[in-house]
Amino acid sequence: MNASESNEVKPAGETGSDGPSAARFYGLVVVAVVVVAIGVVAGLLPRIRQRTALAAEQGGKAIPSVMVVMPEPNRWGGGILIPAEIKPWVEASIHARANGFLKRWLTDMGAKVEAGQLLAEIETPELDQELERARHELAQAEAALELSKITAERYADLVKTASVSEQENAEKQADFKLKTANVAAAQANVRRLENMQSFGRVIAPFAGTVTARKTDVGELVAANGGQELFRLAQMDKLRVQVRVPQPEAVGIVPGVVGELLIPEQPGRVFTGQVARTSGEISSDSRTLLVELEVDNAHGEILAGSFAQVRFPGGKKGGRLVLPANTLLFRPEGPQVGVVQPDGKVEMRTVQLGRDFGQFVEILGGVNPTNHVLVNPPDSLTNGTTVKVTEVVKLETLMPGTGMPGPGRPGQGMPGAGMGKPGMQGQGMQGEGMQGEGMPGAGKGEAGKGKREP
Repeated sequence: MNASESNEVKPAGETGSDGPSAARFYGLVVVAVVVVAIGVVAGLLPRIRQRTALAAEQGGKAIPSVMVVMPEPNRWGGGILIPAEIKPWVEASIHARANGFLKRWLTDMGAKVEAGQLLAEIETPELDQELERARHELAQAEAALELSKITAERYADLVKTASVSEQENAEKQADFKLKTANVAAAQANVRRLENMQSFGRVIAPFAGTVTARKTDVGELVAANGGQELFRLAQMDKLRVQVRVPQPEAVGIVPGVVGELLIPEQPGRVFTGQVARTSGEISSDSRTLLVELEVDNAHGEILAGSFAQVRFPGGKKGGRLVLPANTLLFRPEGPQVGVVQPDGKVEMRTVQLGRDFGQFVEILGGVNPTNHVLVNPPDSLTNGTTVKVTEVVKLETLMPGTGMPGPGRPGQGMPGAGMGKPGMQGQGMQGEGMQGEGMPGAGKGEAGKGKREP
């Protein structure tokens, strides 16, 4: 067979010796591609799920969790504290009414006495002599009256027989009337001196406590302009006088209850009722003079003490109060962050009233239905989205009840880490000081979706 025959074309459907090898190669390639594709899909799906979950978690952590408080009427500070003066219900300075020397005193400072009880005795030698003389003069007047009476009766009988003239009878009758008047005058003088002599016994005009004794045995006592012997006060009930400023005087009428606070007795609140008012605003001080009656049956309040009075129910329409740690002081004025129902923050400028330390009176800008942020960050702006985790009761933020700290477990502000997986993110962690409510700055590991403990 020649070369031309060897190069003849093979019939269709027949393949060369390398045909099966090429088919197997292409088949293996297809299988390998499918296996690689399956491996890639199998490896990427968990990562996609993890990344989706991480993104969702990071999205939740990016919204800060906050505590809010609702403004309430001022039920703790009441009204403003007004200086007041505590006075005894009845007080008297006991002076001598008779001249002499103190013979003895029977009660000393601090003694409880009853009405009419003897406090001291005064020796009155001069007055005693005057009384004795007056009594003798009375005896003379009575003797002269007796003689004049007999003479007048005799002349009355003689004039009927014309034994004496009418003139003489008239003179005797007039002399009898004169002697009668002299006796009455002498009797009045004796009674006056007896009363003066009775003033030698110094007695208590009412039941009370002797708050001062300013004399001693043998001391000269003068009736006119003399020194004070005793001071007596009735203190089972007290008068509290206070001058209420004109803006606070609205509604202060008899019967209104006032609260009495004494610096020496912290935590104690005594109550009293308004007994009377002056009824007019003083043009000098623009205040209303108010007097309260306070029961002091147990003697817990000392008369003469300085005190402060407030009228919780005196002014109509209670003013709202908020904790001091809800305020942000900015160029626009003091502001608070109010959380709207959709979670957005609205910055509101408020008008401040009185500052009570841990809480402040709010005159305008918020209402009792608003949710106000506690411890808002300085960077807070309008439209910030937050998540309310707790509505704090205002009572827990009042003095004496403690200030809850937002850094307690589960109440901190979560870190808003925005880093990529594996990268360190910066966030805020609630590590506030207990009792101060001041948030601390922490670092949240955003890449792993966790916060540091």
